[in-house]
Parts: sequence; C-alpha cells; structure tokens
Amino acid sequence: MNEYIGTLLQSRTQTHIFHLQTKSYAKHIALNEYYDGIVDLIDGLVEAYQGKYGIISGYKMIGTIKDLSDDKEVITYLEKLSKYAELKRTKLPQDNFLTNIYDDIDVLLRSTLYKLKQLS
Repeated sequence: MNEYIGTLLQSRTQTHIFHLQTKSYAKHIALNEYYDGIVDLIDGLVEAYQGKYGIISGYKMIGTIKDLSDDKEVITYLEKLSKYAELKRTKLPQDNFLTNIYDDIDVLLRSTLYKLKQLS
C-alpha cells in the first residue's frame, strides 16, 4: 500500500508540473481536475485503510519528477500510471470499502485520459 499511495502522491506533483508547463488550455484544465481530485481520493483511501490496518509508513514512489518536453508525454505518463494502478490494486487489500476507492481512482485516471486524448 505504501508504494501505491506514494506513487499517487507523486502523480499529484507531476501532473501539477505538467499543468503549469503545457501550452494547451484543454490539457491545462484536465490536469488541474486530476491533481485536485486525486488528493481527496488519496486522503480517503489512506484514512480508510489506516482505520482497519494501522498507520502506513515507509512511503515509496516509482519514477522521478520531470519537466514537460512534449505534450504527448502527459498522455504517456497517465497511461503508464493507469496501468500501474490497475495492476497494483490486485495486490492490495480487497475490502469493499477500499476497492470502491480504487475504482474512483481508476475513474479519475480514465476520465483524465479521455479529456487529454479526445478534448484537446
């Protein structure tokens, strides 16, 4: 759980940087919605998890924060993150109250990808 949460926390910062660096208004708005939305989802997930399993420690993140070199990089980043989240969630606790939040995270990732691919 600590790597999943750490990676999602990192995605908030990475998408905010992309948001500030893109020249596309549509991408700017879609990324803003993502980084605003992911914070509440992470907070809810961590609090629910810790209510049953105890405090999470040793947060880990995969990858490093990068500057935006090309707007296609935004889509590539979120596709990789979405795939990571999809695979990682199968290894996390499967309590219904947690899987509902995993679903909400997946919805946010997929809807952001839709907006980035189809509306910009």
